[in-house]
Amino acid sequence: QVQLVESGGGLVQPGGSLRLSCEASGFTVSGYAMAWHRQTPGKERELVALIASGGHSNYPDSVRGRSTISVANAKNTLYLQMDNLKPDDTAVYYCHRPNGGIWGQGTQVTVSS
Repeated sequence: QVQLVESGGGLVQPGGSLRLSCEASGFTVSGYAMAWHRQTPGKERELVALIASGGHSNYPDSVRGRSTISVANAKNTLYLQMDNLKPDDTAVYYCHRPNGGIWGQGTQVTVSS
């Protein structure tokens, strides 16, 4: 069964860091393009980071320089390292495999003092 399970969200102060994890099952993460998205109430889901199967990554201006997407092959897990977090980063973060439209259940990130 193809499945994505996120973890690592929580409450963090502005300027802090978090690492989100997305454990995959039923397929090999490194063989697919993978992405992180986020969504806040009333807004469309927003792409946060994308990594191609070859390892090349892309980020929107809103997070570029503060976020890093990566894959741990041995753990079949996708990560999103987020640094210098801002209140505007508050959202539910979703792991996504575009091929087949596979989504995780989401993990809440709240940036607040």
